[in-house]
Amino acid sequence: MPKNVLIIGAGGVAQVVAHKMAQNASEFGQLHIASRTVSKAEQIIASVRDKGHSVSFTAHPLDAMDSAAVAALIRQIDAGIVINVGSAFVNMTVLQGCIDTGAAYIDTAIHEDPGKVCETPPWYGNYEWKRREACEKAGVTAILGAGFDPGVVNAYARLAEDEYFDKVESIDIVDINAGSHGRWFATNFDPEINFREFTGTVYSWQKGAWQENRMFEVGREWDLPVVGKQTAYLSGHDEVHSLSARYKDADVRFWMGFGAHYINVFTVLQNLGLLSEKPVKTAEGLEVVPLKVVKAVLPDPASLAPDYQGKTCIGDLVKGSLNGKPGEIFIYNVADHKDAYNEVGSQGISYTAGVPPVAAAILVARGTWDVKKMANVEDLPARPFLELLGTLGLPTRVIDATGDHPL
Repeated sequence: MPKNVLIIGAGGVAQVVAHKMAQNASEFGQLHIASRTVSKAEQIIASVRDKGHSVSFTAHPLDAMDSAAVAALIRQIDAGIVINVGSAFVNMTVLQGCIDTGAAYIDTAIHEDPGKVCETPPWYGNYEWKRREACEKAGVTAILGAGFDPGVVNAYARLAEDEYFDKVESIDIVDINAGSHGRWFATNFDPEINFREFTGTVYSWQKGAWQENRMFEVGREWDLPVVGKQTAYLSGHDEVHSLSARYKDADVRFWMGFGAHYINVFTVLQNLGLLSEKPVKTAEGLEVVPLKVVKAVLPDPASLAPDYQGKTCIGDLVKGSLNGKPGEIFIYNVADHKDAYNEVGSQGISYTAGVPPVAAAILVARGTWDVKKMANVEDLPARPFLELLGTLGLPTRVIDATGDHPL
């Protein structure tokens, strides 16, 4: 019997997930979406209806920080799969709700504690991996980091391991957004999460150990397909913290593209203390969190979609050897902001993050990825995932010794 699906969250990524679930409704049972603000979930369902989809889709109010409430909703709607695209602060409570009910769990980013920034690596070891035994004991499939990065880029690394190299020597993940939203300044996803990524130590895995740098300390120019020459900076990111466990002898780095304007604004905000997650008191005695104030005054990332132009290019440069012969490949995807908006009403960053968890859910529903334990994406067969993504709108290309070609 097809499994009912519960989507948790009602932001730009959740909108993509909802549309893609509706497009592939034959793979599932009833569809549900829950949010603290139920009206946002209802708006997403309305946008799905506007595209002509008449699937069973219901909105629910939910405080996802309450694991008992999550479990109660899962039981109420008999959800077999939960796709968590809410705030990274709710991961552990949603995961616990799945463990308590037996529902499969899929997320797109690592858990974060609202009171902490940039914890000791490996980050997954601080929260998610501590529930491995509980997931296996309960027979619960929990797929961590099934967005694009983390997620698809993890599968790219696994593809290189499976089909190109018997020894992986380095994995450089490169994320370039060459698009423009027309605003003076905005972030492409939740500003609070966005800034938290870049205010702490930059961790990379090199020479068999964790290396530390400051944000924007190490940069280099990349010449990439479609988007051309772009400057990207060594950054801390989720996937480094799981890939380094599987590829202990390889260097694992994450590079993200930033323009001079973003860096200038970020630097000013940080130097003024406006990116702090610690409460402060105003002269009037009002206690505020500076980072939350900045979030409140910046544009909602979902509002950027109608005006977004340009493309993204995200991929893995993997170096290694096969039978002692060295080589390198670049596995990547190019997505278009305007195409994403025309299809699902979201910009390209949300699109690249929202399509992969739907592919993961389809593979769980079919049994291919229903592993009854906790797994990061690189622990699972890559080719079925990447081939399915190609049919869902995120095709993979490979540059190897034979040239640039589709997967």
